[in-house]
Amino acid sequence: MMAGRGSTAAVGGPARHIPVMLSEVLQALAPKSGDIIIDGTFGAGGYTEAILQQADCKIIAIDRDAEAFRLSGRLAGKYPGRLMAVLGRFSEMEALAASEGFTSVDGVTLDLGVSSMQLDTGERGFSFAKDGPLDMRMGEEGPTASDIVNALPEKDLAWIIAVLGEERRARAIARAIVARRGEQPIARTGELADIVAKVLGRKRDETKHPATRTFQAIRLYLNEELDELAKGLAAAERLLKAGGRLVVVTFHSLEDRIAKRFFASRSAPGPRASRHLPEASDRELPPSFRLLNRRPLEPSEEEVRRNPRARSARLRAGERTEAPAYPLDLAALGVPSMAHLM
Repeated sequence: MMAGRGSTAAVGGPARHIPVMLSEVLQALAPKSGDIIIDGTFGAGGYTEAILQQADCKIIAIDRDAEAFRLSGRLAGKYPGRLMAVLGRFSEMEALAASEGFTSVDGVTLDLGVSSMQLDTGERGFSFAKDGPLDMRMGEEGPTASDIVNALPEKDLAWIIAVLGEERRARAIARAIVARRGEQPIARTGELADIVAKVLGRKRDETKHPATRTFQAIRLYLNEELDELAKGLAAAERLLKAGGRLVVVTFHSLEDRIAKRFFASRSAPGPRASRHLPEASDRELPPSFRLLNRRPLEPSEEEVRRNPRARSARLRAGERTEAPAYPLDLAALGVPSMAHLM
């Protein structure tokens, strides 16, 4: 999955971003006057602006991408006193909300994946379609994707590509990467895409680039996205008031599995505390969420025609009950353990 949060026109001047499943998100979130809403993935501001237009509420807009943070200025000026933009990870939303003076909120929305302004900027290194430095960082600190592919042992690369990319030929790809980096470091997105394409080949009727799953895997690993998602969902559960709503839009099966398990475990009658946690017991826990949709919502055919990047989107949502938040169990939510990696 290299599609993420839409494509074209919102904050930041030229057409850049179309928020995915916007009407469905607004309906599920149901913002009201006086609400405090967290947009945990501000991006180009498409959801935030639509929410601010729909209700006289305030929004805490979070993004780890400094470019997105810089784009928030125009929107803050358009809605004075109603937008609080914060640079950081949405898994840290409790501390970030507290820094703005809030210990509980009425709604949280998460639009996962890579934003179009990241995908469409070759210098960010997310896309095999636009040659650029092999970066892929959502923030501006830490190792790059180039560091990862040039340093990790072959077996670790194979595991990442197989598990996070769901790529059947992960071992062959990892072997080819190690062979190429033995000649010279892999520094460009085009280089990595070519390596993968040579291993997998390309069928005439194939719509996805053969490097799609490998790029997804490296990006997820580098940015700790699945761990971030699980921790963000748990943070939202603790932060939401009774009656508050959590809306999550995912773009591939690994994300959707975590969101599905999260809502299922917290909405079923009498779910038990997890056996994976030392403090777990046999007592039943009351549901902390009421599901707003039993099955994930999908984009309409018309939306997919207008914005092909929306095709894999799935929306899940729940309303917070008065029950205590559950303890976080990464394994139970399906987050792959990476403790064995270098």
